[in-house]
Parts: sequence; C-alpha cells; structure tokens
Amino acid sequence: MGDGIGRYRGTESKLAQWLRRRPRRTAADDADRRENLLLATAAAGLPLAPAAYPVGYRCSCERIGCPTPARHPVSFAWQTQSTTDRAQIERWSRNQPEANFITATGMVHDVLDVPLDAGRAALERLLADGVDVGPVAESGAAVPEEELPADERRMLFFTATRGTPEDEDEWWPCELDCHPETMDEHPGLRWHCRGSYVLVPPARLPGDDRTVEWVRGPEHALPDPLTLLETLTDACARYADARAADGDPGRHEPAWPLNH
Repeated sequence: MGDGIGRYRGTESKLAQWLRRRPRRTAADDADRRENLLLATAAAGLPLAPAAYPVGYRCSCERIGCPTPARHPVSFAWQTQSTTDRAQIERWSRNQPEANFITATGMVHDVLDVPLDAGRAALERLLADGVDVGPVAESGAAVPEEELPADERRMLFFTATRGTPEDEDEWWPCELDCHPETMDEHPGLRWHCRGSYVLVPPARLPGDDRTVEWVRGPEHALPDPLTLLETLTDACARYADARAADGDPGRHEPAWPLNH
C-alpha cells in the first residue's frame, strides 16, 4: 500500500504546483505580522512597553546571569511608559525590530499564569462549559517538556483587572503571586495584577522554537477573573498531584521577577 499521498487523482501534483508558486515569507512579512499583532493588542486596551529580546542563548540586556533573559522590560519606568497609543507603538516596533513587548497588568487587565498542561486542560473544560474565556497565550509550547523545564512552559489567561480595593489588606500582591509554593490553595498559579507584567505575543525566548504565541487573540473580551479561577486552580492541583506521583514535585520559581 502507498503512503496515501496522491490518493485522489491529481491531488499531489496540484499541491506541489501550488507550493512552488506560493511566495516565501520574508522578513518584511514577519515584521508586518509582529506590528499588526502588537497594534491589535494595544487596540484591545492592553498597555505595552518594549522588552528585552534573545541574542542567541543570552539576553539583549547583556547583564551577566540575567535571571529572566528576554522576559523583562528595558526601562525601569515601564509602568509609566506602558501605553496603548498607536503612533508610539509603531515607532517602537519599527525602531526596535528585535524587541519583545510586555504589557503592564493591574491597570486594565490581570493575567492568570498557570503551567501549560494544566492550562490546556482548564481551557478545554471552560470552553466545553460555555464559559466566556478571554485572550489566552502559550509560552514554550513548541518545545517538548523533556527539553524544557515545566516551569517555563506556561499558559496565560488574560482577564479584566480586579481594580484597586478600598481595603488594601484585601489586595493579593504580585510578590505573593510570584511565589505560589507558599500558597497551597493555588498550586502553580500566579496572578499578575498591580505592579506586574507579562510578555505579549509575538515574543521570542532564548533557544530554539521558544516563543510566546496567542491561542485566543486579543479580540476576545476580557472576562472577570473569578469566572476562571476555580477551574484553573483545580487544573493546577491536578497537575501538581500528577507531577508528585511521578516523583517530581516541580519548581515554582518566579516567572516574571519584579526586581530586575
């Protein structure tokens, strides 16, 4: 038996002809895609600022031992610098063609950041239940788990922000979000809110095929985070239990340290 190629008469030859005629993607095409995605993200209300980018397996910041290579803002003023202004984002994109971009959380939106496998299970369940899920991004999804620490394979759920509570004691600060091992009820989950940031797609990380890409784009409305939280925490708990059963409790290091 054959391998199935050209099973229907003429299929293989027509496909081969189409592939030969198909124009190759150019650097200009990639730059246009990048800028269009960034502008769409800003148009959805997510404020952006330039971030570091990979130079081989190093970070463009050239800091020796950079703890989060290609994942941090380039300016210490990133919170005030972050903007949705189209003209400014176009200037940044064209003047810094290699740069990644971060979005500052806690102003318009928050991000619930979970292990990739847990996030995929939760997303499937949320969609099956008819829950309105907003933008979702994956980090490191193209790299097999055995080739990349599980802590670097993440799924990001973008939600509306919780806002500034009247009682500051009720605020869940990002310093705690970055250390979920201290919060047994939320294993593996990081809630990026006021004072935090995450990379936005398209972003590149050091190493082969390590990127941040949209699974659901910024055109989706931002949901209330509490509508997702129970399903996400349940999926994270199941993920942690599965890893523990395999003899690997996993690592929960900060994904986006704020002390860079």
